[in-house]
Amino acid sequence: MRRLQKLKILIPPPRWRLPVIILAGIFVGLGFYTIRISNAASYLSDDPKACINCHVMNPQYLTWQHSSHREVAHCNDCHVPQDNFANKYYFKAMDGLYHSSVFTMRAEPQVIQIKDAGKRVVKQNCIRCHTELLEDPDMNTINDEFSHHRTDRACWDCHRNVPHGRVNSLSATPNGQVPEHKDPVPKWLRNFLPEN
Repeated sequence: MRRLQKLKILIPPPRWRLPVIILAGIFVGLGFYTIRISNAASYLSDDPKACINCHVMNPQYLTWQHSSHREVAHCNDCHVPQDNFANKYYFKAMDGLYHSSVFTMRAEPQVIQIKDAGKRVVKQNCIRCHTELLEDPDMNTINDEFSHHRTDRACWDCHRNVPHGRVNSLSATPNGQVPEHKDPVPKWLRNFLPEN
């Protein structure tokens, strides 16, 4: 009974109900429109095209697309933890919120550098996929041939061009062709937008 009384406090007086419903509808509509225009649902997938929703990722996409990793690994296979479902989507959410805030504020750098958390994830995924190069399957120990190479260095300290080639600026792939995205702005709304 007390819960019902507490919920009644949230109901506006009769003269305010219509404006509150209209205002709530506007906010809900804007929320759904923001989700639609930002292609938010695409980030739940493992499709590499989701990574190029922001054009500054085009060189990374293009260089990956022309690498040997394209056939066996997508962006999330390397850049997102693969140890469990919850950790994977938590990392994707935190990384995605960071990226979206940087791109929304137009604060993206000319040269994109991976952060420390991302470096740790990528290194773990390199090891996860290439364990057979590091371990002797018969002895279940570190392969002697590679033991002198195992240090605290990152895999890409030696394998610099894997899988992105030489991406050092936005002009690294001047003739690259990326998939074209469908314009998320509906035709009827484009009539109201100012022309550039």
